[in-house]
Amino acid sequence: MGDNSKQAEVFLELRKRLQSGLLVLRRDVVKSYSEVSVTGGDSSLHIRTPLGLQCVELPAGVSLVEGSCREAPGAGDEMHFRLRLSVDHQHPDKKEAPGSVMESLQLHKSYCFHCQSCETRVLEERVFKRVLPLPNGNWNSLVDDWCCHPDPFANLKLLPRVDDCLMGDTYLLVSRDAGCDETLTQECRSITNKMSDSQSQDTQKPNWRRKLVSCKSCSVGLGEAVAPDTLKLFITEVTVRPSAGDHQFDTSPDRSLFLEQTIAARLVELSSSQSMFRFSLQTPEGKAFILLWLLNSDSLIASLSATPFTAVSGDVVCPSQPKCCEHPSGTKAVSAIKVLYLPCLLSASTHQDVVETWEKDISVHPLELPSATCQEVLLLLTASTSCLPLSLHSMNSYKVAYMRL
Repeated sequence: MGDNSKQAEVFLELRKRLQSGLLVLRRDVVKSYSEVSVTGGDSSLHIRTPLGLQCVELPAGVSLVEGSCREAPGAGDEMHFRLRLSVDHQHPDKKEAPGSVMESLQLHKSYCFHCQSCETRVLEERVFKRVLPLPNGNWNSLVDDWCCHPDPFANLKLLPRVDDCLMGDTYLLVSRDAGCDETLTQECRSITNKMSDSQSQDTQKPNWRRKLVSCKSCSVGLGEAVAPDTLKLFITEVTVRPSAGDHQFDTSPDRSLFLEQTIAARLVELSSSQSMFRFSLQTPEGKAFILLWLLNSDSLIASLSATPFTAVSGDVVCPSQPKCCEHPSGTKAVSAIKVLYLPCLLSASTHQDVVETWEKDISVHPLELPSATCQEVLLLLTASTSCLPLSLHSMNSYKVAYMRL
């Protein structure tokens, strides 16, 4: 099995829609199935092993069907149990984390834009008279299928007016004002066309220049200037907050958690509104970086230590900070999405045929992110995979990861 120090000793995934669950324990902490007892409580799950009792808090309306825990075929040094859940669909589903900024922007309300890294205000009190979605990422390639004449939109950009906010899949287009000179910097960079297999690097030349926009305080890239008076800001690099009560947001969430929740929320929104489930995370140059396949968005996950936690009185209590590499959720089962992913880097991928097939498939939805952010997302996914039980690391050619909502 190799080094299992990162892998969860006890891992739990519950599916609210399927009303089922999977419990995985490592055999180095529990020797036999008979040593494990799983019972339900009031919105909680109790896992008893020879080492002690672990309690997992469940959302209101979700409970274990008593006596439903059954042994399941394990893999290698793991023991698996299948569970059945009772889910009260009439119970209001309390959303633990807000959706992306795409769902929260409203007309005629004042917003401030902050650099997510250093919390500096980069845009002051913007009031939008129009908040409009841009066509989805494949719209330009579909024009020929709908028009019987040459593409009327060729070489044209959709740009916002002064009081507009145009929303792409992963970015916002807003107008630039005089205050931007005090908070933002610009840097021109030459960009080279994406090279086809038949082309040589020697014959390739830069064909346009991007004006990268960065925070003046911390120099972190926030987006680019797509026109002299238009800013393109990525939702992974800025936070947008109502001006009223902006003082309440004194600290931003951890960068990794913010990025994880932002990407996860956006995938759920796109899959719900446009029935899209396969995505290609791309750099602004159009280079595919990660292939993502959204499997489900109704998971509740918890990673626990098998070490017992005992109160002074001798009663077993739940830990406040269980041992977990990337999901420090305590004993509370947190909402997450389950994804399959595949890096597109030629040096790292042994499944280039899959990458090439996805790149040619028009049903795969491109999502543009800064190059550095694509690398951050890959690190997040890899860290999530490393913490899962070994049997859950992969599915066919793809790696498996969970992203918290």
